[in-house]
Amino acid sequence: MTVSMTPSLDEWLDRARQRYVDCRPVGARMHAEACEVMPGGNTRTVLHHAPFPLRAARGWANRIVDVDGWEYVDMLGEYTAGLYGHSNDVIRDAVRTALDDGLSLAAHNTYEARLARLLIGRFPALELVRFTNSGTEANLMAVSLARAATGRPAIAVAVGGYHGGLLYFGGGGSPVNAPYETVLLDYNDVEASREALREHGPRIAAVLIEPVMGSAGCIPGDAAYLQMLADEARAAGALLVFDEVMTSRLGPHGAGAAYGITPDLMTLGKYLGGGLTFGAFGGRRDLMEMFDPSRPGALPHAGTFNNNVLTMAAGIAGVEGVLDEEALEALNARGDRLREALQAAVSPYGWCASGRGSMVGLHPVPGPVRSPRDLAAADDRLRELLFLDLLERGWYMARRGFIALSLEIGDDDVDGFVSAVRDCLAERADLVGVPR
Repeated sequence: MTVSMTPSLDEWLDRARQRYVDCRPVGARMHAEACEVMPGGNTRTVLHHAPFPLRAARGWANRIVDVDGWEYVDMLGEYTAGLYGHSNDVIRDAVRTALDDGLSLAAHNTYEARLARLLIGRFPALELVRFTNSGTEANLMAVSLARAATGRPAIAVAVGGYHGGLLYFGGGGSPVNAPYETVLLDYNDVEASREALREHGPRIAAVLIEPVMGSAGCIPGDAAYLQMLADEARAAGALLVFDEVMTSRLGPHGAGAAYGITPDLMTLGKYLGGGLTFGAFGGRRDLMEMFDPSRPGALPHAGTFNNNVLTMAAGIAGVEGVLDEEALEALNARGDRLREALQAAVSPYGWCASGRGSMVGLHPVPGPVRSPRDLAAADDRLRELLFLDLLERGWYMARRGFIALSLEIGDDDVDGFVSAVRDCLAERADLVGVPR
């Protein structure tokens, strides 16, 4: 009997985890200390991974350094929020100026209307806009507005969709979700989704959808599918809400505009605050005017830091001084090139690359990936092994295979990352489920 001497997937993973631990004694100690005062040493679930999460000490341009001194090229881009990189001078100068004028002024300031005007000029769906502290808040406010405007209780969302910490619909939903009645749709399945919307239409206040599913795996919506949602929402008297917290970076005027669809409401966040905490929601004037506090019976919308001066100043600096149409188009072209190169590199090993523009997903399935259901067979151990292997080579992406390019990522970085991914998979080519 011949005994295979090739390590199994579990053995490879155990070795990679041990190397990770051995190289990061400071990170291990700091994690243990954090666990004494925070559940799992964590206050942001997505950042946790075994054996213990990477702990960054500092960053600049497109690089970060962890607390043990290891340096990485940052291909994660703070889950799309870090579009400007870690040290953009235009944004840092704007924040310093705002600091000099004082914090927490408890009044309207000189920045907020300027940023609002810039966003309305950039995104055709926005006639009026209001600010929040996060994309989660923005989506909660948009949904609540839709429920108030229509007098209906339910929202329609995609299976696997993520619209913030209280609006997560993967794996059957989250126990801490906001208690909205929900109708679940199969992303990119025109007929099944149409049937669900028609069946439940009289109860649906809003169809909340990402034009490209971000956290679910960088899954682009089909144009016909998104148009069907717009048509069926209108026919049912419901509102179409595009969650563009992530996807607004995918075109000069947002992903929805790139598809030629104008929603009733649109939510924003992430990079549009210049790298600081930010969210916004807006859309049709008649809907947004329900928040006008000078009108009798106006809807309330509070938030101490909705218009905080640092975020407002940083947002203006980024949108006005850095992110012109040429820069955004170049960024997304580079992302398309990365995805195409990755697809060529990983397909021989049973993997695929998905996404659009500067948002890319790597998956241990052959593809194509058109909905979260297409990822059900993915072996999570393969994801973790690639993540750890890339860290050893000095490349940082999300453990789940998510990549979001910053403006600081250049063509050499794209080529280097593709080469590193190819080398990692080639080194493990004999693993079960990973063909040559």
